[in-house]
Amino acid sequence: MKQTVRSPGSATIINAIATGFGSAFGIGLDIKCRAKTTSEGISCANDVGADVGLMQLCVQKVFNHYDIGSVDFGVDLKTESNLPMASGLSSSSASSNAIVKAVSSIVSEEFDLKPLDDMQIINMAIDASLEAGVTITGSFDDATASYFGGVVVTDNKNREFIIKEKMDDYPVLVYMPNFYSKSGDSNPDRMKLLAPLVETAFDFAKNKDYFKALNLNGLIYSATLGFNSSIAIDALEAGAIASGLSGTGSSFVAVAGDDSIDDIKSAWDKYEGRVIETKVDNVGCNILK
Repeated sequence: MKQTVRSPGSATIINAIATGFGSAFGIGLDIKCRAKTTSEGISCANDVGADVGLMQLCVQKVFNHYDIGSVDFGVDLKTESNLPMASGLSSSSASSNAIVKAVSSIVSEEFDLKPLDDMQIINMAIDASLEAGVTITGSFDDATASYFGGVVVTDNKNREFIIKEKMDDYPVLVYMPNFYSKSGDSNPDRMKLLAPLVETAFDFAKNKDYFKALNLNGLIYSATLGFNSSIAIDALEAGAIASGLSGTGSSFVAVAGDDSIDDIKSAWDKYEGRVIETKVDNVGCNILK
């Protein structure tokens, strides 16, 4: 049996590390997980040379849930990605979502068992990410924006939604510098120093003023983490609707209008790295036929 699942990344509106409350929206860059059954064992590979520990954890959690042993049943997994790793675009959440959904779909069908529901998949993926140490807060905002698409505003500590809705289909530009920044390696105590300012940004998000929230959050976390906030300001000057640091970096995102895409690209030409053009994703994690 074979199954292929696509899961998009997400971009930050509010980084939840400072306060435990976050917001994110799905973007068109994604990870595809191709899974097939084997006679035994768990085999994992990816096309970016990343450690496969998180992949194995995701599979094992599905097996444990269904009380399946890898001696009598196995899966072979491969992931393919156009979503930059360790860049603040929720690659870990996208990968975990895709793997748990693909493997649980195969196992439930193979053994005629009850499929996991959406929230079971998300929570299992988050638990695996926490155990692997690739997230600080559990990233409920990133995980749900990836899984459902659209925009979410969340209570990450309690894994609850405040807002979950579709987002207008804006073009999105991503500036990727020539270095990476793993969120699990960030200093949460330093980020929590600016919690009162992040709370102000979060108030914008709760009132669905997502772009003000994104701008302010980006400035706050850029200053805290030592990133160059001029990258976002240059995008705004070039006509971006909103721009800011995504996650704990290293990427910056700009929400654009159709008539400002080229100007934003030109504004970012002076920075070393590359610019990726994508768009808002409202589809989320889905099985590909």
